[in-house]
Amino acid sequence: MSDAFEKITLRQLQIFLAVVEHRSFVAAATQLNLTPPAVSMQMSRLSEFLDAPLFDRDGRSIQLTAAATALVPYAERMTQALHEACNVIDGLQGKLDHLVRVAMVTTSRNFGPHLLRQFSRTHPDIQIETTIANRETVIELLQEGSVDLALMGRPPQSIDVDAVPFASHPYVLIAHPEHPLAGKKHVSRHELATFKFLAREPGSGTRMIHDYYFTSHSVSLPPLYLVMDSNENIKQAVMADMGLAFISAHTIALECQAQKLRILPAEDMPAMREWFTVNLKGKPLRSGAEAFRGFVVNEGPAFMRDFFGNLPKELLRA
Repeated sequence: MSDAFEKITLRQLQIFLAVVEHRSFVAAATQLNLTPPAVSMQMSRLSEFLDAPLFDRDGRSIQLTAAATALVPYAERMTQALHEACNVIDGLQGKLDHLVRVAMVTTSRNFGPHLLRQFSRTHPDIQIETTIANRETVIELLQEGSVDLALMGRPPQSIDVDAVPFASHPYVLIAHPEHPLAGKKHVSRHELATFKFLAREPGSGTRMIHDYYFTSHSVSLPPLYLVMDSNENIKQAVMADMGLAFISAHTIALECQAQKLRILPAEDMPAMREWFTVNLKGKPLRSGAEAFRGFVVNEGPAFMRDFFGNLPKELLRA
């Protein structure tokens, strides 16, 4: 493997990462506009250069060997470094002035793409690259400079950012329509603490709402029945009567209208937060990103009122 450094190409690493993502030569070939034999040949060469097997076949899918698993983070760093280098050169040549890279937390997926489409209608010359991920990943993308702006709830404390609010963000407590608390006119914190809850992973904005609701009033946290990695999964679990959950009101309009969920009149709810546009402090925004931030700050409030104008009244009360 002594001459691997001279023989391995970045293209091979790109193909390798596509195979890792899809666990399939065919799917990787489709993504990269190659033929499956070409992908197979390049992976054979990469394995030969490294003097180590990379994949084991398991029926129609493939499994990573220990060598492949070890290679993944290094391949990701090398391809990301090249991507960043190209962005720097493009920036120097003015090619990125009409590109904006936006990350948004998963809670915003209900309105975020529509907001981007509205921006594109008024700025057809600006290209948008979008990533939807959990809060932790969005913060990492901001910190790495992989995105220009983020749409999120609570701004991060771990990095220095400029955060501008553009809309109210209500959180509510939801239950199955036949839950024992569904017919009550008022539900206290202490009463809620006896029921099972569904919640997002630690560190997410929704989990922070859940924990703070109880701990801020010295109430013991209720038992967690399940921890889930998406609001969509939480909604489905609540509709299956598996527990209660705090959730963004901006994610449940359709379910409430269909009477699949019930908003509980819990003490001090809804909890009103805000949506922010966030970017790294001290890093100048290119013209495309500056235009998008200005659009969100200036046009975002009206957009959100119109987009969520048909929400049930209890979602909008402050």
